[in-house]
Amino acid sequence: MIGTVLRYRGDLSSARRRIERMLNQYVDPLLRSHSIRFVWDQRIAGEMVLAVILWLQGFPEQAMRTARRTVESAQARDHPISLCYALSSAACPIALRVGDLAAAECYVSMLLDHSAKLAVAVWRAEGRCLKGGLFLKLGRVDSGLALLRTALGELRETGSVLRYGAFLGVLAEGLAAAGQVFAGRVAVDEALALSESNEEGWCVPELLRIKGELVLLGNAPDAAAAENHFRQAIDWARRQGALSWELRAATRLAQMWRNQGRGKEARELLAPVYDRFTEGFETADLNAAKALLNELAA
Repeated sequence: MIGTVLRYRGDLSSARRRIERMLNQYVDPLLRSHSIRFVWDQRIAGEMVLAVILWLQGFPEQAMRTARRTVESAQARDHPISLCYALSSAACPIALRVGDLAAAECYVSMLLDHSAKLAVAVWRAEGRCLKGGLFLKLGRVDSGLALLRTALGELRETGSVLRYGAFLGVLAEGLAAAGQVFAGRVAVDEALALSESNEEGWCVPELLRIKGELVLLGNAPDAAAAENHFRQAIDWARRQGALSWELRAATRLAQMWRNQGRGKEARELLAPVYDRFTEGFETADLNAAKALLNELAA
């Protein structure tokens, strides 16, 4: 539980130490009493948190393998509650972030199916939020926005606040893609305010990056303000050790500098971030960063 709290606060290295210690020392009860006392399987819960931390720290392949293992373990144990927890918190969002849309579609469908059978409103709402995010990734912007708006309303009604700010960030990015810049800025500002009030710092770097994107759009783009948001996103990510968020923000700032004729600065910013990765070079974010670096080197 401490590891989970630290993960949401953005203290990733401390969270990972706690979770790995728990997993190394954990012994499955013979009578599955842990599922009765704690609702879901505790080994699956620990691995689920670890999977999210691994992605944030810049290990996308390990994150996907761990998330896949949690899903398979929950299926093998025939424990639908643990399965929904693993799908909503780890498998679905990680698949979307690495750009494995086929896996994301499979996991989201599985989550919606099992959450409907269990009649658990919060997981149904989260599943619909994730499906809206998948639609956006597939270019179905209008469908994605409509579903996200409805699902966020449903999620509010459940009283759940964890990850709500992150889903608002997805909505803001979708609104930007639809040209609804003002609405997007309202959404991302709400997400940042919610993250501050809840001390849910893990997604702040991504929200700041999205805000920078929105500042560049609209009738009066403000490059200086956008750069400030991108730099803040990078600083937050570095303090947290969230290499994946850092790469996204650095890539976007480097793109802006390239467009301003500051190619040398752009490469000097992005190359060291990219070079710290040791895996995941076929994932969406690393492919985008590599393509930009090749362009800057030409």
